[in-house]
Amino acid sequence: MSSSDTYEIYALRYGFLDRNRQSNFRDPIDDPDAEMSMDYYIWAIRNDERTVIVDTGFDHGEGKRRGRTVERLPAAALASLGINATLVEDVIITHLHYDHAGTLSHFPSAKFHIQEQEMRFATGKWMLDNAERVAYTADHVAELVYRLFEKRVVFHDGDGEVAPGITVHCMPGHTMGVQAVRVKTKRGWVLLASDSSHYYEHWVKRIPFSICWHDGDLLASYDRFEGLADSEDHVIPGHDPIVRSIYPAAPTPLKDHIIRLDEVPTKTLREIFGAH
Repeated sequence: MSSSDTYEIYALRYGFLDRNRQSNFRDPIDDPDAEMSMDYYIWAIRNDERTVIVDTGFDHGEGKRRGRTVERLPAAALASLGINATLVEDVIITHLHYDHAGTLSHFPSAKFHIQEQEMRFATGKWMLDNAERVAYTADHVAELVYRLFEKRVVFHDGDGEVAPGITVHCMPGHTMGVQAVRVKTKRGWVLLASDSSHYYEHWVKRIPFSICWHDGDLLASYDRFEGLADSEDHVIPGHDPIVRSIYPAAPTPLKDHIIRLDEVPTKTLREIFGAH
């Protein structure tokens, strides 16, 4: 890939959780007992000049404590793409929930890009609320504080540029400071929504995930990230197994656990969900 501001994007699944549909929605829905498993991903953005990682996942110990299956450490998944986590220079943390910021120490050369609002949220009075605190792990938050004192944290206030063709955008709702990542690819601008929309169904049907800090902000974020992507089929949710069924697998031994998001999907959202 020759252009310095155009990238390949890979979604790397490192774990999963079997659960029912109602567990993934705050409000009552149809077929609440039907299976709706959750995939845990990190993302790799790269071209000939740079590699940027989005989120750092969590490890086996965290998975055991929370009843999640970790199939491989995120750094091991990256290694299957030829990416050495110890050499990565830029990591974007979309938010500080346990499944997005749990292996920071595996990236000793990196600067960590985060929204200032998210750091304030995770270290402020909101963590006195059980419903908000439950998805955070204190050791992960403290680890980022240590990296701050090493001058390895880059704060963004709303929209910001990480590199040419890679920008971050605050999308509050799920948390106060969750951010999405906009990436220029050969098929246009792709938006890694992370947990501003866990599943396609959340933003297609405008139904919040079970953890939602602010309804109004969440709905406004849905509108905004749709405008940042080139089309609805350029938006990638944070945990949806459907992603792996409509994008091609990368040529690695992990097969459909690592997929290419800069390629055109085999199905559109209208084909999956109908008119919306």
